[in-house]
Amino acid sequence: MVPLMSLMLPIILSAVFVFVASAIMHMVLPYHQSDYRKVPGQDDVQEALRKFNIPPGDYMLPRPDSMKDMREPAYKEKFAKGPVLMMTVFPPGDMGMGRQLVQWFFYCVLIGVFAGYVTGRALPAGADYLSVHRFAGVTAFCAYALGQWQDSIWYRRSWGTTMKYTIDSLIFAGLTGGTFGWLWPK
Repeated sequence: MVPLMSLMLPIILSAVFVFVASAIMHMVLPYHQSDYRKVPGQDDVQEALRKFNIPPGDYMLPRPDSMKDMREPAYKEKFAKGPVLMMTVFPPGDMGMGRQLVQWFFYCVLIGVFAGYVTGRALPAGADYLSVHRFAGVTAFCAYALGQWQDSIWYRRSWGTTMKYTIDSLIFAGLTGGTFGWLWPK
């Protein structure tokens, strides 16, 4: 068993590697540019919604008040007529991403903590590189990827987008597993 505190270097360094790789994937490589499509007539749609002053949050349209309402003909008609959507409303103003980037980095650290915990309980100090890589990498993959699939299952997010994030997660898992394997205590 390897104490978690002795794994702080691979935890932090793997988070840095994932953070940098993620930045490259989203800012340099073009394959995430198609994750979100443009709403037709977006200026008109935005102007129409602005008058409602919708507070930031998650919304569903149409939204029933109860499960019973979902069986009502009026609700079924609204759903059939459309549009049907789930949306997240952000606060208006600055588009700065500083807060999200800080949260993403701490999330990467947290995944490193779990990868270190699982691997440290499964393997002793001095374990071979491949065994360490396997445990830390699989744990990281589960954390980065599998939760994304729920959005495609329940919220009908494009499976193509989810698969792109799954591939990203495989790369993140490889970086995490590789970092742990490289820096595993002897």
